Amino acid sequence: MRPLRGIALKLASVLVFIVMSSMIKSTAAHVPPGQAVFFRSFFAIPVIVVWLAMRRELATGFRAASPIGHVWRGLMGTLAMGMGFAGLGYLPLPEVTAIGYAAPLLTVIFAAMFLGEEVRLFRISAVGLGLVGVLIVLSPRLSIVSGDTASHREAFGALLVLFGAVCAALAQVFVRKLVQTERTPAIVFYFSLTATVLSLATIPFGWVMPTLTEGLILTAAGLLGGVGQILLTSSYREADASLVAPFDYASMIFALLIGYFVFAEVPTWTMLAGATLVIAAGVLIIWRERQLGLERAKGRKAMTPQG
Repeated sequence: MRPLRGIALKLASVLVFIVMSSMIKSTAAHVPPGQAVFFRSFFAIPVIVVWLAMRRELATGFRAASPIGHVWRGLMGTLAMGMGFAGLGYLPLPEVTAIGYAAPLLTVIFAAMFLGEEVRLFRISAVGLGLVGVLIVLSPRLSIVSGDTASHREAFGALLVLFGAVCAALAQVFVRKLVQTERTPAIVFYFSLTATVLSLATIPFGWVMPTLTEGLILTAAGLLGGVGQILLTSSYREADASLVAPFDYASMIFALLIGYFVFAEVPTWTMLAGATLVIAAGVLIIWRERQLGLERAKGRKAMTPQG
């Protein structure tokens, strides 16, 4: 295990994904989200295939023991991606990032509901704290009784991103089931493949001919998506998940910087306050998972026959 290398890879993946999102955002006024999903997924595939070939894991990457599981994971993941990309056309990048932090909180709830995972008072309290933070972030967007058209658009965007977070949480539940029978390369490859195929179903809803600049940006976003997935996967090979997972929240720093300097988006105090609560809740959940993992490890060690 090389923890510093794992942290560096995790931070690199977070930065790559935020840059990718900013590229998608820059085309959102003209390119429909379904078409953006196609570019993001299709151009990630060659990057992933080359990576698997370099690791001599092509056979593993193409082998699927649970095809229907990949389909469900792909469906939820594609919906999450599409809703998130759509939201980028309505809301500032940091705000979309903050609302997206609801996904790991909802995963705790869905894992208890659908996988029978035990959730005790500490984690339930942390999830509650995080969801309060999400409501704080959403509150200005949902106060639309006397709002103008722009306010209605922002409210719609906020709901899209929130629905995307729900789908992302459900996708994670399917991933937790898949890891019992599938290897990581297969999960990574078949998600990109499924998302590519599903995105084609949005063609009747109005794909456009992107400009040369937009085409290059979207292609680069897809390639970066593949690179980010590789960096993310590699980070968990180098260090414990409980160590690198909190660095997901560095995405807020990157989103704030890119939002301010690239899109001239000035964050509100309400958004920052809500995001702080959500991040605190996420870190508490990760910390609790680590403590429980250490306790389980001690229990197994104590039960191991000595001598």
